[in-house]
Amino acid sequence: MQADDGYAVHYTELKQGTPVRSSDGQEVGAVTEVLDNHREHIFDGLVVETASGELKFVDAPEVERTAERAVTLNITAAEVERLGPPPSRGRGVGGLFRRRR
Repeated sequence: MQADDGYAVHYTELKQGTPVRSSDGQEVGAVTEVLDNHREHIFDGLVVETASGELKFVDAPEVERTAERAVTLNITAAEVERLGPPPSRGRGVGGLFRRRR
């Protein structure tokens, strides 16, 4: 049984702290930042903080669904563990919100 994650929302509506679930149903972290090419309004991906505090970059094609109460990926929890860190700011992507310190 799939958890109710609410209505589908545009990536720009995601909130910081939104839970992120893998394709195998495991909660793998929370959204800390949404990256986009703001000039062209193209979704680039998500920065996800894992339970251990690691920051992982989830590329846009790996995001299956963005919803009110959760993001669902099309990769497994094991695949999320192998993801690398977020890109440096020099790549030309912008964040829709910044991580609060």
